[in-house]
Amino acid sequence: MPSPSGDLVDRIREHFDEGCFACGRRNARGLGIDGFAFDGSTTTAAFSPDPEHRGLASTLHGGLTATALDEIMVWAGILGEGVLSVTGTMELKYRKAVPLGVRLCLDGEVVERRGRRLRLSGRMLEGDTVLAESSGLYLVTESIDELLAT
Repeated sequence: MPSPSGDLVDRIREHFDEGCFACGRRNARGLGIDGFAFDGSTTTAAFSPDPEHRGLASTLHGGLTATALDEIMVWAGILGEGVLSVTGTMELKYRKAVPLGVRLCLDGEVVERRGRRLRLSGRMLEGDTVLAESSGLYLVTESIDELLAT
C-alpha cells in the first residue's frame, strides 16, 4: 500500500496531467477538489463549489454533488488500498441542499475489499452537518504502484 503523503497525491495527479474534472488543478472548468489527506482509515478533501456549479437558486447541482462524492470514494481506494478503481454502482442520499461559496469537507472510506471489488462510502459535510452520503461498488483497474511505474 502506498504512503498517503502529499507527494503521492501529487504524483498521481501529474500522471493524469492534472486534467481531472473533479480534482485536476489545471482544469479551469473543474470542481477544484483538493487538500487530500488520509488518516489510516478515512480519506478527506476540501471542496468549495462556485456559482457556476449551481443548479436551482444558490445550491450545488445534484449531479455535481454526485461527482464530488464519486471522486472522494475513488481517492479512498487510492489512499486506503493503493488501487485505482472505476464506479460499478453508486447510491446517493441527498440530506440537505448544498450551498455555494462555502468550504465543504468530503470524506470517504473503504468499507470492504473482496479481490477486485471495493465497497466504498462517502460523505459531503458543511461543518458537522451531513449534506449528502454515498456508497458504491467500485472495480479495481490497477495498483497505484503499477500505474506510476508506466
